[in-house]
Amino acid sequence: QVHLVESGGGLVQTGGSLRLSCAASGRTSSGFVMGWFRQAPGKGREFVGLINWSGSTYYGDSVKGRFTISRDNAKTTVYLQMNSLKPEDTGVYYCAADPRVSYFDKTYSYWGQGTQVTVSS
Repeated sequence: QVHLVESGGGLVQTGGSLRLSCAASGRTSSGFVMGWFRQAPGKGREFVGLINWSGSTYYGDSVKGRFTISRDNAKTTVYLQMNSLKPEDTGVYYCAADPRVSYFDKTYSYWGQGTQVTVSS
């Protein structure tokens, strides 16, 4: 089992920045892929980005150039740095973990509880 806890959400104005954290505990492994997803009210989960076991990152088209994923050296905490935020970035942000690389939320075995990000216009 992998336990994931997100933090760092909040209210920010358009153009502002936030950094989300995802702390992993339990059966942690450097072989896990860590993904970030978000869900706006009334919509399905959207792929935001991921970081794989070698540190390579991939991003959804809507956040490319604005969001950056990184992790600490112990590989137990993953970060999502969000810059130039827009109202359409509003939603609940989730981190997820799985050994497989995927852009699809249904692939991921482990999920955090989510953290709310609200961007005001």
